[in-house]
Amino acid sequence: MNALKHGDLSLEASAAKAGISENTARKYRQSGKRPSQMKCEHTWRTRRDPFEEVSNEIDQLLKLEPGLTPKTIFDHFQEKYPGRFPEGQLRSLQRRMKMWRATSGPGQEVFFEQVHVPGDIGESDFCHAGRLRVSITGQFFDHLLYHFVLTYSNWEFVQICFSESLESLSDGVQAALWTLGGVPKRHRTDSLSAAVRNMGAKKDDRDEFTARYRALISHYGLDSEHTQPASPNENGDVEQSHSRFLTRIEQALMLRGSRDFLSRSDYQEFLRRHSDKANQNRQDRFTEEHKALRPLPAKAYDAAKRLAVRVWAGSTIRVLDNAYSVPSRLIGERVAVVIHSETIEVFYAQKMIQCMPRLRGKRGSCIDYRHVIDWLVRKPGAFDHYVYQPALFPTSRFRVAYDLLVATSPIRGKKEYLLILQVAARRGQDGVENALRHLQETGQKITKEAVLGMISQDTPISGLRDVHITPVNLMAYDALFDSASMFREVVHA
Repeated sequence: MNALKHGDLSLEASAAKAGISENTARKYRQSGKRPSQMKCEHTWRTRRDPFEEVSNEIDQLLKLEPGLTPKTIFDHFQEKYPGRFPEGQLRSLQRRMKMWRATSGPGQEVFFEQVHVPGDIGESDFCHAGRLRVSITGQFFDHLLYHFVLTYSNWEFVQICFSESLESLSDGVQAALWTLGGVPKRHRTDSLSAAVRNMGAKKDDRDEFTARYRALISHYGLDSEHTQPASPNENGDVEQSHSRFLTRIEQALMLRGSRDFLSRSDYQEFLRRHSDKANQNRQDRFTEEHKALRPLPAKAYDAAKRLAVRVWAGSTIRVLDNAYSVPSRLIGERVAVVIHSETIEVFYAQKMIQCMPRLRGKRGSCIDYRHVIDWLVRKPGAFDHYVYQPALFPTSRFRVAYDLLVATSPIRGKKEYLLILQVAARRGQDGVENALRHLQETGQKITKEAVLGMISQDTPISGLRDVHITPVNLMAYDALFDSASMFREVVHA
C-alpha cells in the first residue's frame, strides 16, 4: 500500500503485488487509509435476540437474586413458555446475562495487591492432603499438611500433621523458624480456633488470641495477626502456595509411578526434597529476606498442654473428650497428662507411666486390654456389653479364636478366651497369636493350656504359608480386543 500512496507503481501493478483486486486497491487509494484503519468493529446483531421479549423478566429475576445461573433461568422459561426456547438458545441467554452482570450487576469483591517487605510476614495454614491419595505400606494415609510461607521470598516449609490443634500449629511454626534460622516481624494465620478466640472474645476485648498462642508468639517476639473468618484470601500467599505445592507433589507422584511409601519418614523426606527444590529457585530473594530476619531465642518453646485428671472406676481417663485406659492400680488417683501434637503422656508422682498416640476427633477410645483383663477374668459377665469390647480383640486371629470358642460353648468359650487373652497380656501377644494360628490351622482344640504348652515348651510353629497365585493368561485380553475389533467392523459394514 506504500506503493499506492507514493505513486511509484501503477494501480494494476500495486494491486497485483499486494494480492488484492484493482477495485479494492482503488478503494484504499481514494480513502487515503490503511486496510486496518478501515475495518469496522462488529457491533450489530446477525440474528434476532430470542430473549428480547422476556428481557424485563430476566432483569427482574437478576435484581432479586443476582446469583441465579443462566441454566436455572433457562429451565424456568422452558417450563413457563413450553416449546418457545429450544436447547440451542442457552448460549444466547448466557451472553445476555454476562453483559447484564458487567453493566448492571452488583460490584464484585476487589483484591488489593500488597507490597511485601523482606523479613516482614510469615503466614501459616493447614491444608488437607487427601487428594494426593498417599498410602503407607498399602494403607491410605489420612493426614494434613502444615504450610509456612514468607510472603516476600515465598520460601516455604511443609510438615505432616493430623489436626489443626495448637500443638500442631506450635510444632509447625517452630520447626519452620528453626529450619529458617531466623524470625520475621509478624506471623499471620487463618481464624483457627486453636489460636483465635472466635467465640469467647467480647467485642471490646482487644486480645483476640488464646493465652497459649500468645505465649508461643511472645516467646519468639512475633506480632500476631489473623484473617477474618471465611476470608482465606487475606492469607493469600500461603493459600496460593497450597495449591501450587499440592500440584507439584501430585505431578511428582505421577512421575514416581507409585503413591505408596515404606514409612511416614520416607514420605516426609519426599515432601522435604520437593520443597527444598522449590526454595532453590527463590534463593536470590530469600538471601535478601534472610538478612532482615531477627535471631532465634535460646531454645524452643514447650507448647504442650497440661491437665490433671482423675482415673475413673473403668480404669480410664478422659482427655479432650476421648477415653484412654491406664493401669487399674491408678483408679481413684489424679494423674498429670501432657498433651503433644501426636502423643499423650501420663505421669504419676512425677514419673511417666505411659505414652499413647493422641486420638483425632472426639468420643474416641484408646483401650489397652492389658489394663483390664485381670478383672474381666474375674467378672466374665461384663464382657458381653463392655463399651470398649472391640479393644479386647487385638488382632483378627484373636477374633477368630473367640468365635470358634463361643460356637462350641457360649459361656465356657467366653471364659476360655479371656484366659487366653490374659496369657497374651502376661507372656506376650505375638507368641499367643502364633500359637492360636497353629492350633486353628491344625484343627486342634483351642484352650489356655494348649496355648501355654506351646509357648512354655518352645514348640516349633510352622511359618506363614506360601500363597501361590496362578499367573494370569494375558492372551485372554488379546482375544477380547480382537472380538471387539471384529464387532466394530461388522457394525460399520
